[in-house]
Amino acid sequence: MSYRVVLTGPESTGKSTLAKQLATHYQTIWVEEYARSYIQKINRLYGEEDLLPIAQGQIAAEDEALAKNTPIIFFDTSLIVLKVWSDYKYQQCNPWIVEQLEKRDYDLFLLCDTDVPWAYDPQREHPQERQEIYQRYLSELNVYQKNFVSISGTEEVRLEKAIKIIDQKAKSSKLV
Repeated sequence: MSYRVVLTGPESTGKSTLAKQLATHYQTIWVEEYARSYIQKINRLYGEEDLLPIAQGQIAAEDEALAKNTPIIFFDTSLIVLKVWSDYKYQQCNPWIVEQLEKRDYDLFLLCDTDVPWAYDPQREHPQERQEIYQRYLSELNVYQKNFVSISGTEEVRLEKAIKIIDQKAKSSKLV
């Protein structure tokens, strides 16, 4: 069974960059955020009705990667992103997403802090609310009793910290 590490946090906090860097360091695979490709394909503004298909696509992508049975795998997001985002934007979350969030098993969440500069992307919406949304991630990770560590600092510092944490946490599994 793969050691499963999720990169999570608000928009523009370095999740994708860190996921790629970690996958390179550990010579393994990483699962891209499904929402990004989904939103690019729909050719319109997304709405609440798109969150369920995004969740289903995310799970399918994760399951496909997990079938490869690599010792360690990185996920550039998980359903917790959809839960936080749905609650923030629509004040509710599809029960199926919540149910799947409770069922999905990950070994470690790396919560990326907001101490990196905002970078514009047409899919990003709330540059001024990143700290508020970060607090929502903290709350949800605690509510769902997820094993998580906050990651902050420069890109280089984040990578060093993440490697150290993963090496310590995964050591007992003899994966790294």
